[in-house]
Amino acid sequence: MTYRLLGPGGPYDSPHPGTLGGHRRLRVYGRLDCPSAARWIAAGHYTAHRVFFADEATAQACGYRPCAVCLPAAYASRRASPTNL
Repeated sequence: MTYRLLGPGGPYDSPHPGTLGGHRRLRVYGRLDCPSAARWIAAGHYTAHRVFFADEATAQACGYRPCAVCLPAAYASRRASPTNL
């Protein structure tokens, strides 16, 4: 089985599933069990814009920011960085 992941060069196929999910329009990524994303998916939203990443470094290289709900430490670290305000 192959999985479609997003990387800096665009989508690619991987033999391993991604460890993080994201929203293409909002440019945010988080854990696959994120309660915020789960609420949006349950309401019938989000899935049309869902993307997957192998890891945090890849998500950040693609220009995505961490989720404040499921990755609060990464979110706070990014907010504290003067280049990301």
